[in-house]
Amino acid sequence: MRNSKWCVLAALALGAGAANAEVVVIVNPKNAAASLSAEQVSALYLGNSTTFPDGSTAALADQPEAAGIRGDFYQKATGRSSAQAKATWARLTFTGKATPPKELKSDAEVKAWVASDPKAIGYIDSSAVDGSVKAVAKL
Repeated sequence: MRNSKWCVLAALALGAGAANAEVVVIVNPKNAAASLSAEQVSALYLGNSTTFPDGSTAALADQPEAAGIRGDFYQKATGRSSAQAKATWARLTFTGKATPPKELKSDAEVKAWVASDPKAIGYIDSSAVDGSVKAVAKL
């Protein structure tokens, strides 16, 4: 009984840390976008837009469904839960109107993919940002 209380407290502490993490939207340094508004990010990640403000095509990266950052991102960027966003993408995919974001396994994979493709956009924890990518929005 005593050990289970510690496990619960540890889980709560870890969850609180994840909830306070700052989510950063990143693009390739060659991308013309200097910044993106939450509305622009939302439009991209809900399939309402497929291009950056300069008209270039956007290639979206997503985090795994089980990752806490994914839920934080969708809530902060779109006002929807990750499940609601997934349902939106399922509908868009079924009707042939859009292709969902490419799901990658971690901040490191998202960062590497974005760094390798000038059309790419993704989101990672702010602590993972380095010179290989450009932060264009903080959520």
